[in-house]
Amino acid sequence: MDVATALDIRASMEPDEAGAEVTRDRLVTAEEATQLAELFRLLGDPTRAQLLYALLEAGELCVYDLTETVEVSDTAVSHALRLLRTAGIVASRRAGRMIYYRLADVHVRMLLDLSREHLRHG
Repeated sequence: MDVATALDIRASMEPDEAGAEVTRDRLVTAEEATQLAELFRLLGDPTRAQLLYALLEAGELCVYDLTETVEVSDTAVSHALRLLRTAGIVASRRAGRMIYYRLADVHVRMLLDLSREHLRHG
């Protein structure tokens, strides 16, 4: 990572219109920003984070197994899973009377892996 030095300071305090326009064109839209904020809000809950990492490690678990693994009530697990499933972060499948949960796709796995790596890096 480069460190800014005194030589990096612009000589003029005038806005760089061309640079601002290029940057503006690459920004997320307001709708995307809202969706990203909602995603990070969902991931920002400690119980939901533990559930997601349990699914990351195990691949697929039912509510009972998640309750035992994360050591929270089945009501809390069910509520968290409902939020995560509605947001498309986890997916489920039914096998008889049991419902098994898993991470929705490889992007969720990558996000969790990168987040954990970032924590370990610091």
